[in-house]
Amino acid sequence: MHMGSSRSGAPGSGHWQGQGRAGDLLLRALEDLSQLDFKRFRDALAHAELRGCSPIPWGRLQNADWIDTKNLMLEFYGTEAALDVAMTVLEHIQLRNTAAVLRESRERELGPAPLLGSSPPDHRSGYKRAVRQAYGRMKDLNGRLGDSASLSARYARLVMVTEHRDERQREREIAAVGRGHADLMKERAGSSIAVADLFKPDEEGWSPKEVVLLGAAGMGKTMTARKIMLDWACDRMFEEFDFVFYIHCREGNLLAGEASMADLLARCCPGSPLPLDAVLQQPEKLLFVIDGFDELRFSVEQPWSELCAEPGERRPVAVVLASLFRRRLLCHSSLLITTRPAALQSLRRLLEHERCAEILGFSEADRRDYFQRFFGSAEQAAAAFRFVRGHELLFTMCLVPVVCWIVCTVLRQQLGRAGGLAHGPRTTTGIYVLYLSALLRSLRGRQRQDVPAVLRRLCCLAAGGVRGQRVLFEEQEVQGLALGRQEALPLLLNEHLFQKDISCVSSYGFIHLSFQEFFAALFYLLEDEGEEQEPLVGPSRDVKELLESYGSSRNYFVLTVRFLFGLLNEDRRRELEQETGCKISARITQDLLEWLQDSQKTALALLLEETGLVRDLELCHCLYELQDERLVAAALCPFTGLRLHGLNLNRFDQVVLAFSLRRFPGLQVLELGHCCFLWDEPEDTAEPQPCKKLRREAQEEEGMLSPIHMLCQALEASGCKLKTLRLDRCELSTACGTALGSVLGTSPALIELGLAGNKDLGDEGVRMLCEGLRRGAGPLRELRLGGCSITAAGCRALAPVLAAAPGLALLDLSDNAVGDGGVRELCAALRGPGRGLRRLELWQCGLTELSCETLAAVLPDTPSLAELHLGGNAVGDGGVRRLSPGLRDPRCRLRSLRLWQCGLTELGCETLAAVLPDSPSLAELHLGGNAVGDGGVRRLSPGLRDPRCRLRSLSLWQCGLLGACCEDVCSVLRAGCALETLDLSENSLDNGSVRALCRALGQHPGSLQRLWLPSSGLDEETLQEAAALEQVKLV
Repeated sequence: MHMGSSRSGAPGSGHWQGQGRAGDLLLRALEDLSQLDFKRFRDALAHAELRGCSPIPWGRLQNADWIDTKNLMLEFYGTEAALDVAMTVLEHIQLRNTAAVLRESRERELGPAPLLGSSPPDHRSGYKRAVRQAYGRMKDLNGRLGDSASLSARYARLVMVTEHRDERQREREIAAVGRGHADLMKERAGSSIAVADLFKPDEEGWSPKEVVLLGAAGMGKTMTARKIMLDWACDRMFEEFDFVFYIHCREGNLLAGEASMADLLARCCPGSPLPLDAVLQQPEKLLFVIDGFDELRFSVEQPWSELCAEPGERRPVAVVLASLFRRRLLCHSSLLITTRPAALQSLRRLLEHERCAEILGFSEADRRDYFQRFFGSAEQAAAAFRFVRGHELLFTMCLVPVVCWIVCTVLRQQLGRAGGLAHGPRTTTGIYVLYLSALLRSLRGRQRQDVPAVLRRLCCLAAGGVRGQRVLFEEQEVQGLALGRQEALPLLLNEHLFQKDISCVSSYGFIHLSFQEFFAALFYLLEDEGEEQEPLVGPSRDVKELLESYGSSRNYFVLTVRFLFGLLNEDRRRELEQETGCKISARITQDLLEWLQDSQKTALALLLEETGLVRDLELCHCLYELQDERLVAAALCPFTGLRLHGLNLNRFDQVVLAFSLRRFPGLQVLELGHCCFLWDEPEDTAEPQPCKKLRREAQEEEGMLSPIHMLCQALEASGCKLKTLRLDRCELSTACGTALGSVLGTSPALIELGLAGNKDLGDEGVRMLCEGLRRGAGPLRELRLGGCSITAAGCRALAPVLAAAPGLALLDLSDNAVGDGGVRELCAALRGPGRGLRRLELWQCGLTELSCETLAAVLPDTPSLAELHLGGNAVGDGGVRRLSPGLRDPRCRLRSLRLWQCGLTELGCETLAAVLPDSPSLAELHLGGNAVGDGGVRRLSPGLRDPRCRLRSLSLWQCGLLGACCEDVCSVLRAGCALETLDLSENSLDNGSVRALCRALGQHPGSLQRLWLPSSGLDEETLQEAAALEQVKLV
C-alpha cells in the first residue's frame, strides 16, 4: 500500500542519485544483520520511542524484507534522515558496532554529516530537521496527553483537480472540475494533480508562482499543508526551494501591533533561529505556505501606497500579508495559499496569475486506505469499512476527510461496545452527537457533574465566535466565561493547538471549526434551568438574528444552520439530553421552518413570479438533517417544484436531494440544468469474471449503473406526478435512459421533458427511455433531445412515443446526426390529423435535400406547425426547391423558417422569391451564413415586393453582400413591404450604398423598425448618417 506522500511526485535526478547511494548503504547494513537482529530492528522502528524518529506502522514492516524496509525508510524519512534513523535504531538495540560501521561508510561515500550552523546549507539542513521534528507527528483532534500519530502513516492521498474557470464563474464559490467527481473516483483519481506538480509548468511552459488550494471546511487543507512541510523536509518534493515557511492565518489574527516579515517568520520557524536576513535575500528560493486565508479577520486589500517592500519593515500584520500577496514584498517568492470557497473571490482580487486546485476529498480507494491507516487492527479496519461501505450515507460522507476521521473515531468506540456496529449515525448532526457522546462518556465524578455548566459556557463562546467570525479566543475571553479552570474543557476546546508554530500565549480554539458551529447551533436550543448564578455575557439567544445574518454572510453560517435543523430531530435531542444532562428545547422549530420557506423568495423569484420553486440545494441539506417526515413535508408544502442550475452534485448532495424529493407533497417541476451527478462506480468484487459480467448486465437493465439511479428511485417512491422534468447538460449516460424510462413510464402527468446536451445518452439510452416513456406519453407537449448523439436508429425508437403523444407541440432533435433516414422515421410518426406540433428543430442534423422533400409532404398535413429550424444542414438550393411545394400549399401555416448555413446560392433565393407570395403565414426567414451574394438579394426582392408577401423578419447576415444589393433593398422599402426587421450585418457594404440605403429608409420607412448594418469599413460621415436613423443598429 503506497503512502499518500509517495504519490505526490518525484524530485530531480540529482536527488535520486544521492538517494541511490544512501539506499545502497542502508541496504548493505540491513543485509549484514542476522534474522533475529533484523526482526528486532523492524520492531524498534515500529514501536520504540526514539527521539526525532516517527515510527513506521508495524503493518507495513511485519512482512517486509531488507529491500522493502530500506524503501519504507527512504519513503518515511527522506534520503539524509533515513541513515540517521537507522543508526539511532541500531544503537537502541545495542548494535553500536554496526551503527559505527554505517556512520563510517556514510562519511566515506557521502561525505561528513552536515553540522548545524557551519554554513548556509547547514542552516537549511538544520531547519529541515526541525521541520521534520515539528511536523512529523500529529495529534488526533481528540488526542489526549501523550497521544500522537505519524503524519506520514496517517495521511491518505486526496483527489485534487485543477480549476478551469472564466469570468462568469468568478462569483461561484465552488470551482468547476471538468468532467467531474464521478470520473475522478472511477479512475481512482487518475487525472488528479499531484501536490508535487502544483508548481510545475503546464503544457504551454507556464510555471505558476502562486497556487491556491481550494477546499471546503474539513476537506484536508491544513493536513495537506503540513504534509507539504514534512515532505519538503524529507526531500520528497519541492527541491527547487531552499526554505519553505508555514504561516497559519488563524494565528495572524491574534498578532496585535506591528511586525516585519522577518518577525513573523521568526515566530513561525521551528528549531534554532535562522539567519533570516540572508535567507530572505534569495526570495526566488522561498515558498510560503499560507494556510486558511478565509480565516483572516482583517482585510488585506490595502492600497498599493500603504504596502511595504522590505522584509525588515515593521508594519501592521494586515499590511505585511497584503504586501506578500500582491507581490510588493518578496515578489520573486512562491505562494501556496489554502482557502475555503467563500473567500475565493476576494483572494482572486489580490493575485494576478495563480493556479487553482480544488480538493475533492477521498476517492473510494483512499477511503479504504484511510480506514486501514486509522485502525491499529487490520480486523477492526476491515469490519469498520464493511459497515460503512454497506451504509451508503455514511460512506458518502466519508468523502470529506474530517468526517471520515469522525466516523472512524465513532466506529472505534462502537466496536468496543456490546452490539458493535449494528447501529450507526446517518446525518452529519448524528455523527457529531455520537462523537460528543463518546468524549463525554470518558468523564467521571466531578468532571461529569460539571458538563452542563461547561457546555452552556462553551456554546456561548462558540456562538459568539460564529457571529463574530472568530475561531481563536484569547485567555481573557475564556476566563470571562469561567471556562479556564474547568477540567473537562480540554476535551472540547484546545488550548495548545497553535503554539507549536507561533508563540500565541493562552489562545484557545475548537478542535475544528465545524465543532464550533455545532456548539453554536446548540446554544440556541439549550433551555435555561436557573443553575447560573449570573447570566452569561454573550450573543442574543434570538435565532432570528442569526438567520438574518445568514442572508448577508451565508457561507460562514451554512453549517451552523444545518446543525440547527439536525438538533431539532427528537432522537438527537433525546440522546444529547441523556449524555449532557441539559434540557434541549424545540421552541425554535416554527421560526426555522418559516425562515426556510421565506429564504426561497429571492428577488429573482419575486420578479419572475416563481415563488413556488425551491432554488437552493441548501434547503434540502437542512431538511435532510432534520430527518422528521412530518416537518419535512410541512416545510415543502408551499412549493410545487425544485430548480437548481450549474451544480456538481456529489453523492451526499444526491442523497440529500433524493430525501427531499421522496417527501415533496406537491412536486410538479424538477429542473436540474447543467448539474453534474458525480458518481463512484459500484465496488469491484473478487467474483469470477462471468459472474461480474452477468451482474453488470442485470444492473444495466435495471438502470442501477446510472449516476441518476438514486434520483429516479426517489421520484418513483414519491409517486412521480411530475409535469416538467429538465435535465439539460447533466452528463447523463446510456444507463440513465433506462433509469428515466422506468420512472417516467409511471408518470401520467408529464408535459415537458428536456434532456438536451447529454451527448453520452446516445441511441441506446433513447431506446431505453422510450421503452418506458411511451407508456405515459399521452400528455407530453415538449420534448427536447438536442445534442444527445442520436442517429436514425434513435429516431426509430422515438417514433412510437411521438405517435402516442398527439398533443406534442415542440420537438427538438437539433445537433444530432439523425440524417435523412431519421427524418423519414420522425415524419411518419408526426403526420396525420389531430397533431398539435408547432415547433420542429432539426438544425445541424446532417440532412440533405432528401429530407426537405420528406418535410414538404408533412407541412400540408400538419397545419399546426409554425416553426421549422433546418440551419446548419447542407440542403443546398435543391433542398429549398424540394421544400417549396409544401411551403406553397395553402394548408401550410408555417410562420418561421430558419435556413442559416445551408449552402444556399442565389438560385435558392429565386425559389424562395416564388414561395413568399404564396405563403402569407410566413413571417420570419433566416438565411444568414449562406453565400447568396448581391445576386441572391436581387432574385429574392421580387417576392419581397409582392403585396401578398407578409414577411416581417429577414436575416441576411454574413451572406457575402456588397454594395449592389442595397439598390434592391431600397426598391423593397419603396414598395411598402411588411418587413419590420432586416439584418444585413457581417457583410462588406460600401459607404455609398449604405448612405443610399439610409436615404431610402428615411424617405420610405414603411414598417421597418430594425435595420442591422455592419459598422466595419464605413467612414465617419456614413456612420453618422446611419446613426441618425433610430431604426438603424450598427454592429
